[in-house]
Amino acid sequence: MNAAPAIKRPWLDHYPADVPAEIDYAKVGTLASIIVDACRKFPEKSAFESFGKRLTFREIQAASESVAGWLQAQGCQRGERIALMMPNIMAYPAAIFGVLVGGYTVVNVNPLYTPRELEHQLKDSGATTLFVMETFAHVAQEALKHTGVKRVVIVQPGDLLGLKGKIVNFVAKHVKKSVPSWSIPGTHTFSEVLSAGRARGFKPVDVSQDDIAFLQYTGGTTGVAKGATLTHRNVASNILQTEAWLGPKLNATPNHVMVTALPLYHIFGLTCCCILMTRIGAMCLLIANPRDFDGFIETLKKSQVTFFSGVNTLYNALANHPKIKEVDFSHLISAVAGGMAMQSAVARKWKELTGVAVLEGYGLSETSPVATLNNCHLEEFSGTIGFPVPSTDIVIRDENGNDVAQGESGELLIRGPQVMVGYWQRPDETAKVMTEDGFFRSGDIAVMLPDGQFKIVDRLKDMILVSGFNVYPNEVEDVIASHPGVLEVAVIGVPDAGSGEAVSAYIVKKDPNLTVEDVRAFCKEKLTGYKVPRHVNFRDALPKTNVGKLLRRVLRDEVMAEKK
Repeated sequence: MNAAPAIKRPWLDHYPADVPAEIDYAKVGTLASIIVDACRKFPEKSAFESFGKRLTFREIQAASESVAGWLQAQGCQRGERIALMMPNIMAYPAAIFGVLVGGYTVVNVNPLYTPRELEHQLKDSGATTLFVMETFAHVAQEALKHTGVKRVVIVQPGDLLGLKGKIVNFVAKHVKKSVPSWSIPGTHTFSEVLSAGRARGFKPVDVSQDDIAFLQYTGGTTGVAKGATLTHRNVASNILQTEAWLGPKLNATPNHVMVTALPLYHIFGLTCCCILMTRIGAMCLLIANPRDFDGFIETLKKSQVTFFSGVNTLYNALANHPKIKEVDFSHLISAVAGGMAMQSAVARKWKELTGVAVLEGYGLSETSPVATLNNCHLEEFSGTIGFPVPSTDIVIRDENGNDVAQGESGELLIRGPQVMVGYWQRPDETAKVMTEDGFFRSGDIAVMLPDGQFKIVDRLKDMILVSGFNVYPNEVEDVIASHPGVLEVAVIGVPDAGSGEAVSAYIVKKDPNLTVEDVRAFCKEKLTGYKVPRHVNFRDALPKTNVGKLLRRVLRDEVMAEKK
C-alpha cells in the first residue's frame, strides 16, 4: 500500500494501553481466508443459531462450499455479482460465505425493497444470480423482467434447520400466511442448490485482496442508490481494526454470543456481527424479525448473550418493553451502537437495565463500516463517537476543504484501509466524495475534542437555519427524548416566512397525557430560544428504515406534501 501523507493524530496519546496504533497488514488476508481459517480452527463450536437450531462451523462451512460448488457448476465466473435478498435466516450466512470463498461478489439487497428499487439494484450491479426468500419472491417476479439475472434460488426460512426447519416453513406458509403467490420460471430451491453443490464438489479458488467482496448499496434515501465497492482488503482490514480495538472485550470469554438483530444486508450487522464474530469463533444469534419484540425477547430469555449491537431505536424499543426485565443480562460484556445518533436517555436506560454502558461508534457503508469507536473500557455513555480505530486518519474541514481549528465544527473526512475504492461504475459520484489526498467526505458535521475523540454535530443536509443560526436536529432530539413522556422523536426544519426555517418536532408518545405545552416548556429549560421547536406534532409512528434508522428526509417529504 502507498504511504498516505502524515497528519496529526492527537488521539494516539489517549488510546487504551492494549490497543495498537496500526493494524498488522501482514495478517489482513481476505474474507475468504478469515472464513476458512475460522471453520478449521473452531469446527465443533456453534457458529449460528436460528429459530432455536444451531449449526457448527463445520456445518456452515459444508453448506457454504455447497453453495460455491453449485455456482461453479452453473458456469459463474470469478467476480460475478450474486444478489442475496433475505432476512437473518440460516441460509443467509451460508450464502454469503459461499459467494465469498467462491471468488464472487455479494450484492446485499434489502428484502423490503419494492420492485422498482430491486430492479434498479439488480440492473446497476449486473447481478446474474438472485437468492431470495420465498416471502419476497413476488417482488422479484415483477423486478426481474428488465434485468440480466439468469438464475433465481428460492430460499425458505427453515432451510438448513432440519426437522425444526420444516416446522418453521409450515408456520410461515400456513399459520402466518406470509408467502404471497408468485410465478418465476425455472427457479431452484436452496435445498436443491445444497444437494447439487455437494454432489459436484467445490474447487477452491485463490481469492485476492483486490477482488470485490461486496457491492454495498447506499444513498437510496437521498437519491439513486449507489454501490459502495468494498474489496476483500477493505472489509478484512476493518475486521482487524475492530478486533484490535475491542480486544479486551473479545478476549473476556471464549464463548461469545452476539445478538444479531441488525440485518446482515446492512454493513454494520454484516461486518461487526457476522464476519468479526466468525473470525473469533463466536456464535451469532440470528434474529429474523427484530420488530417482533415479543418473540425477540423470548429468544433473549433462552440465551446467554455476551455481545449486543444495535441502533438507537432498537435499544429504545427493547428498554421500554414490559417484558425486558425477564431477560438475564448477567453475561452481557459489551453493547455497541451505530447507524444513527445514540440518545443519552436511551443509553442511560440501557445501562440501568443491563449494567453495561453503550459504546457508540461511527461509520458508513463506504468505510466497511467502522471508523471510530468509544473506548471499550467505558463505564458511562459518553455522547461522543469515540476515537479513530487503528490505521485510520480523520480530519475536520470547512466548505473550502481547509482544516479547521481544533474544537471548531466542519465536515468529517476519513482515510484508511477500510475506505471503499469508489462507487460501482460511478466515477462522477466517486469524485464528489474522495479528496486528492485520499480522504472520504462523510457529509457529517463534527468536532474534534481536546483528547482526539470526535463528536457528530449533525448531517450537513439536515441542519436547520433559523434566522441565521444553525440548529442541529440531533441536539434537539436528544433533549426531547430525555422527557419521560416521549417514546421517539424526530426533528426537521420546515419553511417559515419570518425566520427562513422553523424547528418542528414529531413525537411518538409514551405518556398519552403528554401535551405540546409540556414539550415546549421542557425544551425551554434546556435549549436556547431559537432551538426550541416552534411546532410540536404527535404521531403514531415515525418513518424508519428496516434497520430502525429514523428517516428525517422521508418525514420532511411527508410534511411538505401535507402542507400543499
